[in-house]
Amino acid sequence: MKKITILFFMFSFLTKVAASENKTAYNYEFNGLDGGLIKLSEFKDKVIVIVNVASRCGYTPQYEDLQNLWSTYKEKNLIVIGVPTNNFRQEPGSNKEIKNFCETNFGISFPMTEKINVIGNNSHPFYKWAKNSYGMGAIPKWNFHKIIIDRNGKIIDTFNSFTKPSSKKFIKIIEKLI
Repeated sequence: MKKITILFFMFSFLTKVAASENKTAYNYEFNGLDGGLIKLSEFKDKVIVIVNVASRCGYTPQYEDLQNLWSTYKEKNLIVIGVPTNNFRQEPGSNKEIKNFCETNFGISFPMTEKINVIGNNSHPFYKWAKNSYGMGAIPKWNFHKIIIDRNGKIIDTFNSFTKPSSKKFIKIIEKLI
């Protein structure tokens, strides 16, 4: 009887592990900056770029590149999602202040989430999944870390802050995926 119990627990554990490995980005959603939900499942069969952003960062001018990326490729099934965070102490504003800053300074029209945590134990479930499914490269080391998700909801690549969304390397991957 002991052997059967042990085997039962072993197989139930394996089933849980396999189930979590089968998740995709489509299993996650964010609260939007304007309220409402941003459900990644609504973007099936599209390429998604998720970027943690901040208004007081040396990389903040990348907002312009992100908006250009969105404007250029949204008709070709690319979605850009900005994820404000104060994890690096460069986004102290409220959701309303963030929205006003982005619209006034950069004309941002792509979806933005409410301000959330992207690192640590309190990070949003999407970022925990990203780490578990892709590895350490999915963990933002700073603001404007980019995660590219393919049309199947899997992370295909990540880019650190210093890689601009307008860089040839970045655009090459986007064009290959769309």
